[in-house]
Amino acid sequence: MPSRTGRKLAVVTGGTAGVGRATVREFAARGYDVAVLARGRAGLDGAVKDVEEAGGSALAIPTDVADHEGVRRAAEQVERELGEIDVWVNVAFAGALTFFWDTSPEEYERMTRVTYLGQVNGTRAALAHMRPRDRGVVVNVGSAMAYRSIPLQSAYCGAKHAVKGFTESVRTELIHERSKVRICMIQLPGLNTPQFNWNLSRMPKHPQPVPPVFQPELPAKGIVFLAEHPRRNLWVGLSTAYTILGERLAPAFMDFYLGRKVVQAQQTDEDLPRWGANLDEPSDATEDRGAHGAFGEQAHGRDPVLWLSRHRRALLGGLTATAAGLGAVAALTGSRGR
Repeated sequence: MPSRTGRKLAVVTGGTAGVGRATVREFAARGYDVAVLARGRAGLDGAVKDVEEAGGSALAIPTDVADHEGVRRAAEQVERELGEIDVWVNVAFAGALTFFWDTSPEEYERMTRVTYLGQVNGTRAALAHMRPRDRGVVVNVGSAMAYRSIPLQSAYCGAKHAVKGFTESVRTELIHERSKVRICMIQLPGLNTPQFNWNLSRMPKHPQPVPPVFQPELPAKGIVFLAEHPRRNLWVGLSTAYTILGERLAPAFMDFYLGRKVVQAQQTDEDLPRWGANLDEPSDATEDRGAHGAFGEQAHGRDPVLWLSRHRRALLGGLTATAAGLGAVAALTGSRGR
């Protein structure tokens, strides 16, 4: 059965802030009901309000995605209270700005459980409902750092590499059983989100995204596009494209450049608020932080890479038609010449 309102239904983990929050809003604007899985009560309430103001039904379920049993119960609650899940999006993560040797084993394990196993748990819960119906889309949110790691974020980079490998393996298993369920990935650049106010940091200056910076609405549009036009992978941001391609072409140079430049590039002299690390406790429990961070003035609201990705079929169709037309004209001209 469809959702109780007759609308499509999306689940978004980490849907209270940043990309997750922008994705909740984008789904709601596209006519979906939305279930939000996250830890912060104020953020959950704000996300529900966003969906309801757009005319949809929403369900907020306090969930730690590192708890596989909690995620499973949340999925069952969504199906019971809102209806059948059409789309499941795994966004939730926990990150840091610290050298590997300054990160405790407990901190490292926590970031890995949230960022990697959180996506494993979400995918498992989604497939438990989608595979018997033989329909549905899972979107796992990755990063340019799933292909090219950078300093100060070894736990996050390792987790995103793992998400990529996990997603590719599950995709082949679904193909093996000829399932119509689709599992997709989207790779993101540096973004203007609240994470830089609440990630774990042991650096002398305030954390910032690696420039160029993009607004979170761009990946949100890409995620909803994948939900409606599933494909194996989608890139957002010109910097994502050149980071991935640079790693393929010159990995040793990338090692040298990133080691020399990107420790400093992830810090700013600006005096910006810090809300405490959100590894163990949410930073939006009492105050809704929303989708945007403190870097809006430098953040891009448009992206040619995403535009080309979303319109590639139309562009290829147009190029094919143009080539066919030119071929026909050439053939006709040649026949007249003879």
